[in-house]
Amino acid sequence: MSEIAAKLSRNRPFEVEAIGPTIGAEIHGIDLARPLDRDTALLLETALIEHKIIYARDQALTTAQHIALGRQFGELEVHPFRPEGAFPEIMVLDNHKDNPVLSTDIWHSDTTFRVNPTKYSILRCLRMPAVGGDTLWADMCAAYDGLSATMRRLIDGLEAVHDFINFRTLFKDSPEDRGRLARMEELYPNPVHPVVRTHPVTGRRAIFVSPQFTLRIVGLNEDESRAILALLYEQTHVPEYQFRLRWKPGTIAFWDNRSTQHYAVNDYYPNRRHMERVAVIGDRPFFRP
Repeated sequence: MSEIAAKLSRNRPFEVEAIGPTIGAEIHGIDLARPLDRDTALLLETALIEHKIIYARDQALTTAQHIALGRQFGELEVHPFRPEGAFPEIMVLDNHKDNPVLSTDIWHSDTTFRVNPTKYSILRCLRMPAVGGDTLWADMCAAYDGLSATMRRLIDGLEAVHDFINFRTLFKDSPEDRGRLARMEELYPNPVHPVVRTHPVTGRRAIFVSPQFTLRIVGLNEDESRAILALLYEQTHVPEYQFRLRWKPGTIAFWDNRSTQHYAVNDYYPNRRHMERVAVIGDRPFFRP
């Protein structure tokens, strides 16, 4: 916590209730439909960085208010693989029997196929099935710390190639779609990111590879790369590193993609689950020795 945020926290205008020891907190006493003053926005971001995923219940926001909230934390992304509507900053996740889930049920950090992956994601629940549809997050700093010292030394400083693997299924084998795919490959030409990312605020290290977007580790042969990635992917499955959120309409969650991965549980099909998300553009990941 910065010195300014520490001073402000003594008169914090909302309550932070830690839910998990290292990840997850509920925010009480805040109306996110109203513009946040600078101090409140700073304190909310401080809580987000500390707890990695924070959420608030009973928030009645319009789509425009959701966008305005996101902009208080930085410039917003427009997702390249989702249709643009009246609100291009909004990513609509409206899944049901006629629109099945596309790969959100795989552990990942958002848009690591970009040179500057997503910094923060802010997801709002509009409609939920009677049961199911939870989201899990994994604390990738704790996951890194849980490795042996020998393994940490092995992976520190390694780099991996990322790709929009899952979105390739959106393109058919037609001349038009092959041309669209080629244009996307020009825009997102397999960035290389550190396997272990240093958080620019806390200085903590986090595992930064996922089965959703990571292709291979640079400088290793295929078998070596596959073996190390498989071991690192398993770290998200450790319950002690996880936080699970039961959504209700009006719930809004913020998470820090620099220190977490998430998994949207696909156990409600063919029922409907309707969410909307905005995302804040991040900076280029780095590893600090």
